[in-house]
Amino acid sequence: MSADARPLTVPDLTAMKAAGRRIVMLTCYDAAFARLLEQADVDVLLVGDSLNQVLAGRETTLSATLDQMIYHAASVHRGARRSLVFVDLPFLTYQISVAEAIRNAGRVLQESGAHGVKLEGGRPMAETIRALVDRGIPVLGHLGLTPQSVHALGGYRVQGRDEATADRLLADARALEEAGACGIVLELLPADLARRISAALTIPTVGIGAGAGCDGQVLVLHDMLGLNEGFNPKFLKRYAELGQAVRAAVRSYASDVRNGRYPGPEHSFD
Repeated sequence: MSADARPLTVPDLTAMKAAGRRIVMLTCYDAAFARLLEQADVDVLLVGDSLNQVLAGRETTLSATLDQMIYHAASVHRGARRSLVFVDLPFLTYQISVAEAIRNAGRVLQESGAHGVKLEGGRPMAETIRALVDRGIPVLGHLGLTPQSVHALGGYRVQGRDEATADRLLADARALEEAGACGIVLELLPADLARRISAALTIPTVGIGAGAGCDGQVLVLHDMLGLNEGFNPKFLKRYAELGQAVRAAVRSYASDVRNGRYPGPEHSFD
């Protein structure tokens, strides 16, 4: 994204789908990476509740809190001025009541500067999405493997393999579009089903483990950079091995400190 490029807007996402331009999305949790990702022409920065897995070593996303999400979203927003910033609403911040969902989503936008929120679920969430959109809060949906429901789903496994579930997911996607969602993340779906859902909608789909038929793709930043070395699902492509680079750099630093090579005269003040 060039320095003089105008900031992306939420309606641009649908326009990008109509024009056949694939949407590039990555998770992001801080200002430093936000600057780098924006400079690398990433369209959407997703402040995912995956931060508690990536940054805090938790087993699931369920422990993320609203205050955590707002803190990290504000950091990302300060680092990126042209990319869109969407924020996951954490578990139980939008499921209890529509009123609570409005209040919590409003806090996210008000306190972080983000452009919209993302929430998980199909038709049962349509009323909530409509209420948020009616109040000027853009919403991304999320279907397929929904991490906040990982226990109910029996683990992190591909969804929609049988015809009944596939039909339900397509109906869910249409319901979210009708409710006003500006896009839908499709996670861990058979490629043919994700393509079918994408073709049925006018709003864009963004896939993760859902094949090439989606209108865009998202990955967890630390996974694709090789910083989460123990995570190797089939859908993941690593674009760097920064875990190796970090270890090499730190070993070099430690060696210089222990052998008196750092700091040198050039790093010292008279």
